[in-house]
Amino acid sequence: MRRITWMMTSLMLVLALALAGCGKKDAGSLSKDLDQKVSKLESYQGSGKMVLYTGQQPQEYAVDVSYKNPHYYRISLTNEKKDIEQIVLRNDEGVFVLTPHLNKSFRFQSDWPNNQGQVYLYHSLVQSIVADKDRKMTTDGKDVVFDVLANYGNPTLVRQKIWLDSKSYSPRHVEVLDANTNIMVTVDFDTFKFDASFDKDSFDTQRNLTGSLSSMPTVAGTDGKAAGTDAKATGTDAKASGTDAKAAGTDSKATGTDAKATGTDAKASGTDAKATGTDAKATGTDAKSTGTDAKATGTDAKATGTDAKATGTDAKATGTDAKATGTDAKATGTAAPSAAAKTVTAVDPWYLPKGVALKGSSDITLGGNPAVMLRYGGTYNYTLVESKPADKAVAALPGKMVSLGYTLGLLTGDQQKTLTWTYDGMEYRLSSGDLPFDEMVNIAQAVQGDSMK
Repeated sequence: MRRITWMMTSLMLVLALALAGCGKKDAGSLSKDLDQKVSKLESYQGSGKMVLYTGQQPQEYAVDVSYKNPHYYRISLTNEKKDIEQIVLRNDEGVFVLTPHLNKSFRFQSDWPNNQGQVYLYHSLVQSIVADKDRKMTTDGKDVVFDVLANYGNPTLVRQKIWLDSKSYSPRHVEVLDANTNIMVTVDFDTFKFDASFDKDSFDTQRNLTGSLSSMPTVAGTDGKAAGTDAKATGTDAKASGTDAKAAGTDSKATGTDAKATGTDAKASGTDAKATGTDAKATGTDAKSTGTDAKATGTDAKATGTDAKATGTDAKATGTDAKATGTDAKATGTAAPSAAAKTVTAVDPWYLPKGVALKGSSDITLGGNPAVMLRYGGTYNYTLVESKPADKAVAALPGKMVSLGYTLGLLTGDQQKTLTWTYDGMEYRLSSGDLPFDEMVNIAQAVQGDSMK
Protein backbone atom coordinates (compact mmCIF):
# COMPACT_ATOMS: atom_id res chain seq x y z
CA MET A 1 0.00 0.00 0.00
CA ARG A 2 2.80 2.36 0.91
CA ARG A 3 4.58 1.52 -2.35
CA ILE A 4 1.45 2.34 -4.38
CA THR A 5 1.03 5.62 -2.52
CA TRP A 6 4.68 6.53 -3.16
CA MET A 7 4.34 5.71 -6.86
CA MET A 8 1.17 7.84 -7.18
CA THR A 9 2.89 10.76 -5.45
CA SER A 10 5.91 10.50 -7.77
CA LEU A 11 3.67 10.36 -10.83
CA MET A 12 1.76 13.45 -9.75
CA LEU A 13 5.04 15.31 -9.18
CA VAL A 14 6.31 14.41 -12.65
CA LEU A 15 3.03 15.52 -14.23
CA ALA A 16 3.14 18.81 -12.31
CA LEU A 17 6.67 19.52 -13.51
CA ALA A 18 5.72 18.67 -17.09
CA LEU A 19 2.70 20.97 -16.99
CA ALA A 20 4.82 23.75 -15.51
CA GLY A 21 7.27 23.37 -18.37
CA CYS A 22 4.45 23.80 -20.89
CA GLY A 23 3.04 26.88 -19.18
CA LYS A 24 3.59 30.57 -19.88
CA LYS A 25 7.14 31.86 -20.30
CA ASP A 26 8.79 33.72 -17.46
CA ALA A 27 10.29 37.21 -17.67
CA GLY A 28 13.75 35.89 -18.54
CA SER A 29 12.52 33.78 -21.45
CA LEU A 30 10.42 36.60 -22.86
CA SER A 31 13.38 38.95 -22.53
CA LYS A 32 15.48 36.61 -24.69
CA ASP A 33 12.69 36.37 -27.26
CA LEU A 34 12.46 40.15 -27.45
CA ASP A 35 16.22 40.50 -27.80
CA GLN A 36 16.22 38.07 -30.71
CA LYS A 37 13.25 39.83 -32.34
CA VAL A 38 15.00 43.20 -32.29
CA SER A 39 18.24 41.73 -33.67
CA LYS A 40 16.33 40.47 -36.73
CA LEU A 41 14.10 43.51 -37.12
CA GLU A 42 13.99 44.97 -40.64
CA SER A 43 11.37 47.68 -40.24
CA TYR A 44 8.31 48.88 -38.34
CA GLN A 45 5.76 51.66 -38.38
CA GLY A 46 3.56 52.79 -35.51
CA SER A 47 1.29 55.66 -34.57
CA GLY A 48 -0.50 56.82 -31.47
CA LYS A 49 -0.68 59.49 -28.80
CA MET A 50 1.89 60.74 -26.30
CA VAL A 51 0.99 62.83 -23.26
CA LEU A 52 3.58 64.75 -21.22
CA TYR A 53 2.72 65.54 -17.61
CA THR A 54 5.91 67.54 -16.97
CA GLY A 55 4.32 70.99 -17.25
CA GLN A 56 1.52 72.99 -15.68
CA GLN A 57 -0.97 71.28 -17.98
CA PRO A 58 -0.74 67.91 -19.77
CA GLN A 59 0.56 68.32 -23.33
CA GLU A 60 -0.75 65.89 -25.95
CA TYR A 61 1.08 64.97 -29.14
CA ALA A 62 0.23 62.74 -32.08
CA VAL A 63 3.19 60.40 -32.66
CA ASP A 64 4.13 58.63 -35.87
CA VAL A 65 7.23 56.40 -35.80
CA SER A 66 9.00 54.72 -38.72
CA TYR A 67 12.15 52.59 -38.71
CA LYS A 68 14.05 50.84 -41.48
CA ASN A 69 17.19 48.77 -41.04
CA PRO A 70 19.97 49.62 -40.46
CA HIS A 71 19.68 53.19 -39.11
CA TYR A 72 16.79 55.05 -40.70
CA TYR A 73 14.36 56.69 -38.28
CA ARG A 74 11.51 59.13 -38.72
CA ILE A 75 9.48 60.41 -35.77
CA SER A 76 6.71 62.95 -36.25
CA LEU A 77 5.53 64.78 -33.12
CA THR A 78 2.47 66.95 -33.70
CA ASN A 79 0.80 69.27 -31.22
CA GLU A 80 -2.59 69.20 -32.93
CA LYS A 81 -4.00 71.85 -30.60
CA LYS A 82 -1.42 74.37 -31.86
CA ASP A 83 -1.01 72.80 -35.32
CA ILE A 84 2.75 72.48 -34.80
CA GLU A 85 4.67 69.50 -36.17
CA GLN A 86 8.32 68.62 -35.69
CA ILE A 87 10.06 65.68 -37.31
CA VAL A 88 13.12 63.93 -35.94
CA LEU A 89 14.88 62.26 -38.83
CA ARG A 90 17.95 60.07 -39.12
CA ASN A 91 19.32 59.08 -42.52
CA ASP A 92 22.69 58.78 -44.24
CA GLU A 93 23.20 62.55 -43.96
CA GLY A 94 22.86 62.71 -40.17
CA VAL A 95 20.28 63.50 -37.50
CA PHE A 96 17.81 66.32 -38.23
CA VAL A 97 15.07 68.17 -36.40
CA LEU A 98 12.68 69.53 -39.03
CA THR A 99 9.83 72.06 -38.80
CA PRO A 100 8.03 71.50 -42.13
CA HIS A 101 5.51 74.35 -41.95
CA LEU A 102 8.36 76.85 -41.45
CA ASN A 103 10.77 75.13 -43.86
CA LYS A 104 13.45 74.93 -41.15
CA SER A 105 16.03 72.20 -40.74
CA PHE A 106 18.64 71.68 -38.02
CA ARG A 107 21.30 68.98 -38.33
CA PHE A 108 23.23 67.41 -35.48
CA GLN A 109 26.34 65.24 -35.37
CA SER A 110 25.14 62.29 -33.34
CA ASP A 111 24.66 58.53 -33.38
CA TRP A 112 21.16 58.98 -31.95
CA PRO A 113 19.26 56.95 -30.92
CA ASN A 114 21.96 54.32 -30.21
CA ASN A 115 22.95 55.85 -26.87
CA GLN A 116 19.74 57.70 -26.09
CA GLY A 117 16.47 55.88 -25.47
CA GLN A 118 13.12 57.23 -26.61
CA VAL A 119 9.80 56.16 -25.13
CA TYR A 120 8.17 55.85 -28.57
CA LEU A 121 10.93 53.70 -30.14
CA TYR A 122 10.51 49.92 -30.07
CA HIS A 123 14.28 49.41 -29.82
CA SER A 124 14.44 51.54 -26.68
CA LEU A 125 11.57 49.72 -24.99
CA VAL A 126 13.06 46.29 -25.65
CA GLN A 127 16.55 47.39 -24.59
CA SER A 128 15.10 48.63 -21.29
CA ILE A 129 13.53 45.22 -20.67
CA VAL A 130 16.65 43.27 -21.62
CA ALA A 131 19.05 45.48 -19.62
CA ASP A 132 17.12 45.36 -16.33
CA LYS A 133 18.01 42.05 -14.67
CA ASP A 134 15.54 42.84 -11.87
CA ARG A 135 12.67 43.25 -14.31
CA LYS A 136 9.17 42.42 -13.12
CA MET A 137 6.49 40.93 -15.33
CA THR A 138 2.75 40.53 -14.95
CA THR A 139 -0.16 39.96 -17.32
CA ASP A 140 -3.05 42.27 -18.19
CA GLY A 141 -5.62 40.54 -20.36
CA LYS A 142 -3.90 39.69 -23.65
CA ASP A 143 -0.85 41.79 -22.78
CA VAL A 144 2.33 41.17 -20.83
CA VAL A 145 3.42 44.09 -18.66
CA PHE A 146 7.07 44.76 -17.77
CA ASP A 147 8.09 47.00 -14.88
CA VAL A 148 11.68 48.10 -15.53
CA LEU A 149 14.15 50.94 -15.08
CA ALA A 150 13.82 53.93 -17.41
CA ASN A 151 16.89 54.80 -19.50
CA TYR A 152 15.99 58.10 -21.14
CA GLY A 153 18.89 60.21 -19.88
CA ASN A 154 16.58 62.24 -17.64
CA PRO A 155 17.16 61.72 -13.89
CA THR A 156 13.55 62.60 -13.08
CA LEU A 157 12.29 59.62 -15.14
CA VAL A 158 13.06 56.62 -12.96
CA ARG A 159 10.89 53.66 -13.94
CA GLN A 160 8.50 52.60 -16.67
CA LYS A 161 5.75 50.09 -17.32
CA ILE A 162 5.56 48.62 -20.80
CA TRP A 163 2.51 46.81 -22.18
CA LEU A 164 3.27 44.38 -25.05
CA ASP A 165 0.93 42.14 -27.01
CA SER A 166 1.60 38.63 -25.71
CA LYS A 167 1.61 37.08 -29.20
CA SER A 168 3.22 39.62 -31.53
CA TYR A 169 5.24 41.51 -28.86
CA SER A 170 4.11 44.79 -30.42
CA PRO A 171 3.92 47.77 -28.02
CA ARG A 172 0.49 48.89 -26.84
CA HIS A 173 0.97 51.25 -23.89
CA VAL A 174 3.86 52.84 -21.95
CA GLU A 175 3.93 54.72 -18.66
CA VAL A 176 7.09 56.50 -17.43
CA LEU A 177 7.22 57.33 -13.72
CA ASP A 178 9.25 59.60 -11.45
CA ALA A 179 10.77 58.67 -8.08
CA ASN A 180 7.40 59.23 -6.39
CA THR A 181 5.64 56.91 -8.89
CA ASN A 182 3.89 59.88 -10.51
CA ILE A 183 3.15 59.31 -14.19
CA MET A 184 5.24 61.76 -16.22
CA VAL A 185 4.80 60.40 -19.76
CA THR A 186 2.31 58.03 -21.40
CA VAL A 187 2.28 56.62 -24.91
CA ASP A 188 -0.67 54.75 -26.43
CA PHE A 189 -0.10 53.00 -29.75
CA ASP A 190 -3.16 52.87 -31.99
CA THR A 191 -1.35 50.94 -34.71
CA PHE A 192 1.97 49.12 -34.93
CA LYS A 193 3.18 47.03 -37.84
CA PHE A 194 6.37 45.01 -38.17
CA ASP A 195 7.98 44.58 -41.62
CA ALA A 196 6.39 47.78 -42.88
CA SER A 197 7.10 48.97 -46.44
CA PHE A 198 8.15 52.55 -47.20
CA ASP A 199 8.62 54.70 -50.29
CA LYS A 200 12.27 55.06 -51.26
CA ASP A 201 12.29 58.73 -50.19
CA SER A 202 10.37 58.32 -46.92
CA PHE A 203 13.53 59.16 -44.96
CA ASP A 204 14.74 61.85 -47.36
CA THR A 205 15.37 65.20 -45.67
CA GLN A 206 13.94 67.40 -48.42
CA ARG A 207 10.82 65.25 -48.85
CA ASN A 208 10.06 65.50 -45.14
CA LEU A 209 10.86 69.21 -45.03
CA THR A 210 8.53 70.19 -47.87
CA GLY A 211 5.62 68.07 -46.74
CA SER A 212 4.67 66.05 -43.68
CA LEU A 213 4.25 62.32 -44.28
CA SER A 214 2.79 61.47 -40.88
CA SER A 215 -0.82 61.39 -42.05
CA MET A 216 -0.52 60.35 -45.67
CA PRO A 217 -0.19 56.55 -45.95
CA THR A 218 -3.84 55.96 -46.80
CA VAL A 219 -3.38 55.85 -50.57
CA ALA A 220 0.08 55.29 -52.05
CA GLY A 221 1.04 54.98 -55.70
CA THR A 222 1.91 56.80 -58.90
CA ASP A 223 -1.60 58.09 -59.56
CA GLY A 224 -3.13 57.96 -56.08
CA LYS A 225 -6.64 59.37 -55.87
CA ALA A 226 -8.90 59.78 -52.85
CA ALA A 227 -12.30 61.35 -52.30
CA GLY A 228 -14.24 61.97 -49.10
CA THR A 229 -14.50 64.17 -45.99
CA ASP A 230 -10.95 63.44 -44.82
CA ALA A 231 -9.55 62.22 -48.14
CA LYS A 232 -5.80 61.67 -48.32
CA ALA A 233 -3.72 60.74 -51.34
CA THR A 234 0.00 60.16 -51.82
CA GLY A 235 1.79 59.67 -55.15
CA THR A 236 3.37 61.33 -58.18
CA ASP A 237 0.04 62.63 -59.51
CA ALA A 238 -1.91 62.37 -56.28
CA LYS A 239 -5.37 63.95 -56.19
CA ALA A 240 -7.68 64.36 -53.22
CA SER A 241 -11.15 65.90 -52.99
CA GLY A 242 -13.15 66.51 -49.82
CA THR A 243 -13.68 68.78 -46.81
CA ASP A 244 -10.23 68.14 -45.33
CA ALA A 245 -8.58 66.80 -48.48
CA LYS A 246 -4.80 66.28 -48.40
CA ALA A 247 -2.56 65.32 -51.29
CA ALA A 248 1.18 64.76 -51.47
CA GLY A 249 3.25 64.15 -54.59
CA THR A 250 5.09 65.77 -57.50
CA ASP A 251 1.91 67.06 -59.19
CA SER A 252 -0.43 66.76 -56.22
CA LYS A 253 -3.81 68.50 -56.27
CA ALA A 254 -6.27 68.94 -53.41
CA THR A 255 -9.74 70.44 -53.53
CA GLY A 256 -11.95 71.11 -50.49
CA THR A 257 -12.71 73.48 -47.59
CA ASP A 258 -9.40 72.84 -45.80
CA ALA A 259 -7.52 71.42 -48.79
CA LYS A 260 -3.76 70.93 -48.43
CA ALA A 261 -1.36 69.95 -51.20
CA THR A 262 2.35 69.22 -50.95
CA GLY A 263 4.72 68.62 -53.86
CA THR A 264 6.81 70.21 -56.63
CA ASP A 265 3.77 71.53 -58.53
CA ALA A 266 1.29 71.35 -55.68
CA LYS A 267 -2.09 73.02 -56.16
CA ALA A 268 -4.80 73.50 -53.56
CA SER A 269 -8.25 75.05 -53.90
CA GLY A 270 -10.67 75.75 -51.06
CA THR A 271 -11.64 78.18 -48.28
CA ASP A 272 -8.48 77.54 -46.22
CA ALA A 273 -6.39 76.05 -49.02
CA LYS A 274 -2.68 75.54 -48.38
CA ALA A 275 -0.07 74.53 -50.93
CA THR A 276 3.61 73.79 -50.34
CA GLY A 277 6.15 73.11 -53.10
CA THR A 278 8.49 74.64 -55.71
CA ASP A 279 5.65 75.96 -57.89
CA ALA A 280 2.93 75.80 -55.25
CA LYS A 281 -0.39 77.50 -55.98
CA ALA A 282 -3.27 78.04 -53.59
CA THR A 283 -6.67 79.55 -54.28
CA GLY A 284 -9.30 80.33 -51.64
CA THR A 285 -10.52 82.84 -49.00
CA ASP A 286 -7.56 82.23 -46.65
CA ALA A 287 -5.24 80.69 -49.24
CA LYS A 288 -1.62 80.16 -48.19
CA SER A 289 1.21 79.07 -50.44
CA THR A 290 4.86 78.33 -49.69
CA GLY A 291 7.54 77.60 -52.31
CA THR A 292 10.11 79.08 -54.70
CA ASP A 293 7.46 80.41 -57.12
CA ALA A 294 4.55 80.35 -54.68
CA LYS A 295 1.30 82.00 -55.75
CA ALA A 296 -1.77 82.60 -53.62
CA THR A 297 -5.10 84.15 -54.58
CA GLY A 298 -7.92 84.99 -52.14
CA THR A 299 -9.27 87.53 -49.61
CA ASP A 300 -6.49 86.93 -47.07
CA ALA A 301 -4.03 85.32 -49.48
CA LYS A 302 -0.46 84.78 -48.25
CA ALA A 303 2.49 83.63 -50.31
CA THR A 304 6.03 82.91 -49.18
CA GLY A 305 8.95 82.15 -51.51
CA THR A 306 11.69 83.58 -53.76
CA ASP A 307 9.23 84.88 -56.36
CA ALA A 308 6.14 84.86 -54.16
CA LYS A 309 3.00 86.52 -55.50
CA ALA A 310 -0.23 87.15 -53.60
CA THR A 311 -3.46 88.68 -54.83
CA GLY A 312 -6.42 89.62 -52.61
CA THR A 313 -7.94 92.21 -50.23
CA ASP A 314 -5.38 91.61 -47.46
CA ALA A 315 -2.77 89.91 -49.64
CA LYS A 316 0.68 89.40 -48.18
CA ALA A 317 3.76 88.16 -49.99
CA THR A 318 7.20 87.41 -48.58
CA GLY A 319 10.30 86.63 -50.66
CA THR A 320 13.21 88.02 -52.67
CA ASP A 321 11.01 89.29 -55.52
CA ALA A 322 7.74 89.30 -53.57
CA LYS A 323 4.71 90.96 -55.16
CA ALA A 324 1.35 91.64 -53.56
CA THR A 325 -1.79 93.10 -55.09
CA GLY A 326 -4.89 94.16 -53.15
CA THR A 327 -6.52 96.81 -50.88
CA ASP A 328 -4.20 96.23 -47.90
CA ALA A 329 -1.50 94.39 -49.83
CA LYS A 330 1.90 93.97 -48.19
CA ALA A 331 5.08 92.72 -49.78
CA THR A 332 8.29 91.83 -47.98
CA GLY A 333 11.56 91.14 -49.78
CA THR A 334 15.35 91.16 -49.41
CA ALA A 335 15.61 94.89 -50.07
CA ALA A 336 12.79 95.83 -47.73
CA PRO A 337 12.54 93.56 -44.68
CA SER A 338 9.56 94.15 -42.43
CA ALA A 339 9.97 95.59 -38.96
CA ALA A 340 8.48 92.47 -37.44
CA ALA A 341 11.37 90.40 -38.83
CA LYS A 342 13.82 92.48 -36.76
CA THR A 343 12.36 91.57 -33.39
CA VAL A 344 11.85 88.38 -31.38
CA THR A 345 9.13 88.01 -28.77
CA ALA A 346 10.71 86.29 -25.78
CA VAL A 347 9.17 83.15 -24.31
CA ASP A 348 9.53 83.32 -20.53
CA PRO A 349 9.72 79.77 -19.06
CA TRP A 350 7.03 79.20 -16.47
CA TYR A 351 9.47 77.12 -14.39
CA LEU A 352 12.39 78.52 -12.40
CA PRO A 353 14.64 76.55 -10.02
CA LYS A 354 14.19 77.44 -6.36
CA GLY A 355 16.09 80.59 -5.45
CA VAL A 356 16.45 81.78 -9.06
CA ALA A 357 15.01 84.99 -10.52
CA LEU A 358 15.08 86.83 -13.85
CA LYS A 359 17.78 89.52 -13.70
CA GLY A 360 17.20 91.16 -17.05
CA SER A 361 16.87 90.80 -20.81
CA SER A 362 18.40 92.40 -23.88
CA ASP A 363 18.01 92.30 -27.67
CA ILE A 364 21.06 90.86 -29.40
CA THR A 365 22.11 89.50 -32.79
CA LEU A 366 23.07 85.84 -33.13
CA GLY A 367 24.55 84.67 -36.42
CA GLY A 368 23.04 87.66 -38.18
CA ASN A 369 19.57 86.88 -36.80
CA PRO A 370 17.61 88.85 -34.18
CA ALA A 371 17.61 87.28 -30.71
CA VAL A 372 16.73 87.93 -27.08
CA MET A 373 18.96 87.04 -24.14
CA LEU A 374 17.31 86.38 -20.76
CA ARG A 375 19.66 86.44 -17.73
CA TYR A 376 18.87 84.54 -14.55
CA GLY A 377 20.68 84.50 -11.21
CA GLY A 378 20.48 83.28 -7.62
CA THR A 379 21.01 79.68 -6.59
CA TYR A 380 22.15 79.06 -10.17
CA ASN A 381 23.28 81.46 -12.85
CA TYR A 382 22.39 80.95 -16.48
CA THR A 383 21.28 82.61 -19.71
CA LEU A 384 18.56 81.66 -22.17
CA VAL A 385 19.02 82.96 -25.72
CA GLU A 386 15.99 82.78 -28.03
CA SER A 387 16.31 83.46 -31.74
CA LYS A 388 14.62 82.91 -35.11
CA PRO A 389 17.32 81.52 -37.42
CA ALA A 390 17.02 81.73 -41.18
CA ASP A 391 15.31 78.95 -43.13
CA LYS A 392 17.26 75.74 -43.44
CA ALA A 393 19.79 76.80 -40.84
CA VAL A 394 22.24 74.00 -40.05
CA ALA A 395 23.88 73.38 -36.70
CA ALA A 396 26.40 70.57 -37.19
CA LEU A 397 27.76 70.37 -33.65
CA PRO A 398 29.06 67.32 -31.80
CA GLY A 399 27.36 66.61 -28.51
CA LYS A 400 24.85 64.49 -26.64
CA MET A 401 21.25 64.24 -27.80
CA VAL A 402 18.76 64.92 -25.01
CA SER A 403 15.09 63.96 -25.06
CA LEU A 404 12.80 66.81 -24.05
CA GLY A 405 9.66 64.84 -24.79
CA TYR A 406 8.24 67.18 -27.43
CA THR A 407 11.56 67.45 -29.31
CA LEU A 408 15.27 66.63 -29.07
CA GLY A 409 17.99 68.88 -27.72
CA LEU A 410 21.77 68.88 -28.03
CA LEU A 411 23.99 69.18 -24.95
CA THR A 412 27.50 70.53 -25.57
CA GLY A 413 30.40 71.80 -23.47
CA ASP A 414 32.24 70.62 -20.38
CA GLN A 415 32.52 73.18 -17.61
CA GLN A 416 30.21 75.62 -19.35
CA LYS A 417 27.33 73.54 -20.75
CA THR A 418 24.83 74.60 -23.39
CA LEU A 419 21.55 72.88 -24.21
CA THR A 420 20.26 73.79 -27.67
CA TRP A 421 16.84 72.90 -29.09
CA THR A 422 14.25 74.19 -31.55
CA TYR A 423 10.47 74.44 -31.42
CA ASP A 424 8.09 76.02 -33.92
CA GLY A 425 10.90 77.87 -35.71
CA MET A 426 12.50 79.26 -32.55
CA GLU A 427 15.98 78.21 -31.45
CA TYR A 428 16.75 78.12 -27.73
CA ARG A 429 20.21 78.06 -26.13
CA LEU A 430 20.40 77.51 -22.40
CA SER A 431 23.94 78.05 -21.05
CA SER A 432 25.32 77.72 -17.52
CA GLY A 433 28.39 76.72 -15.56
CA ASP A 434 26.53 75.54 -12.45
CA LEU A 435 23.00 74.53 -13.51
CA PRO A 436 22.40 70.77 -12.94
CA PHE A 437 21.42 68.70 -15.96
CA ASP A 438 17.95 67.82 -14.65
CA GLU A 439 17.21 71.52 -14.07
CA MET A 440 18.30 72.30 -17.62
CA VAL A 441 15.77 69.75 -18.87
CA ASN A 442 13.05 71.16 -16.60
CA ILE A 443 13.61 74.68 -17.95
CA ALA A 444 13.68 73.46 -21.55
CA GLN A 445 10.36 71.69 -21.07
CA ALA A 446 8.86 74.91 -19.64
CA VAL A 447 8.97 76.93 -22.87
CA GLN A 448 6.38 74.95 -24.80
CA GLY A 449 2.70 74.19 -24.42
CA ASP A 450 0.04 76.47 -22.99
CA SER A 451 2.58 78.16 -20.72
CA MET A 452 4.10 80.07 -23.67
CA LYS A 453 3.57 83.82 -23.58
